[in-house]
Amino acid sequence: MSEARDLLRRLAAHDDHSLKRAMAPTPEFEPGYALTNPALDRRTRVLVRLAALIAVGASTESLRWAVELASTSGADEDALAAVLVATGSAAGSARLVETAPRLALALGFELGLADAGSATARADQRPKHA
Repeated sequence: MSEARDLLRRLAAHDDHSLKRAMAPTPEFEPGYALTNPALDRRTRVLVRLAALIAVGASTESLRWAVELASTSGADEDALAAVLVATGSAAGSARLVETAPRLALALGFELGLADAGSATARADQRPKHA
């Protein structure tokens, strides 16, 4: 049985040990990572993580953490903005417009838009996702 098939089987069976490893903030950096030969390289994994955070409406602080992780993995600002656009096409325009100011803040940009401040203030009152 392949590693991926075994992992999916254990997760589907609600295996506590596998779930804890998979749900760690950065499972690929944990000892005993579930997949010893991951199909995605590190840069791709952290970009997928950023896309997931965007899709669930994560806070600015969570996006900042993902941006820092992606930056240390070789992703530049253009790649991070491309993740927002790609995620927006799947998650919808409302999510894209809502997340854009928070991603800009996470990248250290000031947008200077009147609505960006209020959107960011509302967004920062949300629960943090990691």
